Amino acid sequence: MVSYWLYVAIDTTQNTGKKTSKIVDLIISEVLSSRSAGNSGFWIRLPVRRACMLKNTADYDDFLEAFSRHLMALVEYSLDEESRMTVHNDTARWYHYIDMTPQAEALFRFIDQTIDTKLASELAFLANYDKTKRSIQEIVDLPDRQIDIFIRFCLKNNGLLSARKRASHFDLLSDEEIARMEQAVLSAYGNRTLNDD
Repeated sequence: MVSYWLYVAIDTTQNTGKKTSKIVDLIISEVLSSRSAGNSGFWIRLPVRRACMLKNTADYDDFLEAFSRHLMALVEYSLDEESRMTVHNDTARWYHYIDMTPQAEALFRFIDQTIDTKLASELAFLANYDKTKRSIQEIVDLPDRQIDIFIRFCLKNNGLLSARKRASHFDLLSDEEIARMEQAVLSAYGNRTLNDD
């Protein structure tokens, strides 16, 4: 099953020409979360593609092409004006017993690099998030979903809630409550944004 999902990720990104497609992230996360890590009830979605694959483009290209390079020589196909592929010959036999060893090895390297470079910052982000959420709950009684939205809006705007987002989502809160909630976000994150690595 893992081989199948790796194949789908690689084949999809190769055939559409969108090597940076988020489908790779989705499939990697799905495969990993369905394995032993997911069975424990605790799984952190690692940004494998963004953290390592796209920063090592030569390795990433090799990862994608290791399977399709050999297969594409055997496939008779055409692309229409929208780059949709039509296969003209029978290719099913080439997918029955796929050796995905090179892809599995490359994926392991990418995950290992992600853990080495991103895991500590992801865990720190989550710890700060919990701290911020508790601080906001002490200031005002809001549903968890609203608190999550508030934190996300602030993190997208250097720690502060924009006037537009306040008017559309938090107009019932006082200026003092908003200021204290923003201070809770700034205390935990400074002016870090959601896009910071």
